[in-house]
This record gives sequence, C-alpha cells and structure tokens, in this order.
Amino acid sequence: MKKTLFAAALFAATAVGSVVPAFAAPVSYKIDPAHTAVVFIVNHVGFSNVIGRFDTVGGDVTFDKDAVEKSVVNVTIDTTSVDTNHAKRDEHLRSPDFFNAKEFPKMTFKSTKIEKTGDKTGKLHGDLTMLGVTKPVVLDVTFNKDGVSPASKMETAGFSARGTVKRTEFGMKYGAPAIGDDIQLLIEVEAVKS
Repeated sequence: MKKTLFAAALFAATAVGSVVPAFAAPVSYKIDPAHTAVVFIVNHVGFSNVIGRFDTVGGDVTFDKDAVEKSVVNVTIDTTSVDTNHAKRDEHLRSPDFFNAKEFPKMTFKSTKIEKTGDKTGKLHGDLTMLGVTKPVVLDVTFNKDGVSPASKMETAGFSARGTVKRTEFGMKYGAPAIGDDIQLLIEVEAVKS
C-alpha cells in the first residue's frame, strides 16, 4: 500500500512538473549603437526647445523576463559625441560650460533597482554619473519586444525609456534658468544577444 501511495505521489509530482512552464534564464545583451538613440530636450530661453542627441552610446543589458526586478542595465555615453545639428553650439556644449568633454569624456548610467509597474512597464532606478558627479535617476521604461530581428537575423530586445534630470544638480549651471534646468530624456534601445 505504501509503495502504491509513493508511486502515485511520484506520478502526480511528475505530471504537475510537466505542465508547469519552464522559466527563462536571464539573457545578456549588448546595446546596438546603430539602433539606439539617447535624445535630450532643453528649453531655450522660453522661445523653443532644443533637441540634441549623443551619437556614441554603448553598454549591456541583462534581462530576465520572468523576474524583471533582477535585470541589470549599464550604459556608457561619449560626451564628445553630443550633436544638436549645429556645429558651433555643439562645440560650446563640449566646453567646460556644459559637458566639459575633455575632462569628462564619458557619462555613465548603472542600474540599482527595477520596479515592475505593468506587463511591459517598469521604473528603472540607477546612478547617473556626469561631470564627475553621481546622482540617482529614475526612468519610466517600456519593454517593447524580443525575438529574432528580421533585419539582423539576431536575437534582439527593444526598450523605450523616458525621464527628466536637473542639470544643475550635476554642476552644469551655465545659463540656468534661462537655458532650462530640467532636461527631458527620450531613449530608444535595441540590444543584441551576446
């Protein structure tokens, strides 16, 4: 009788195990610079909003679809690659008045926590280091899609992020507040499985 009960329990456990979906392991990706954009918007003395971007961005993402809070993001931005489609302004932006790109050629973001807020949304907390100053930043993130890209034929994951930072908190005080302190960030990322 004991053998029969043991066999039945073993069968039940095996049957249940066979219908429970397997959990996906975390996947490591490298940011694809050709399909990634880090864009900023800043108010210019109330007349307009200047839009710029950084042309050189790299980094990696470890993404766990089943435990999003365990995912990790590391991004490096080349400050010398700032581009507002105006050469003289870009030269000024690279100067000590703004990004001081000669002394601080890199800006970095390292995630510290991820909160899931919906099926495909979350809040990405991290440390942004700019001009040698590190401050916490929170970005609203949307997971767009993962799968094989028909263009590259590679495993790809896509994300969108939005947020705001105050540049004066990093010591970038030139022209404030006439030149806006609040910098809107629009980030679009495609990352390829590494």
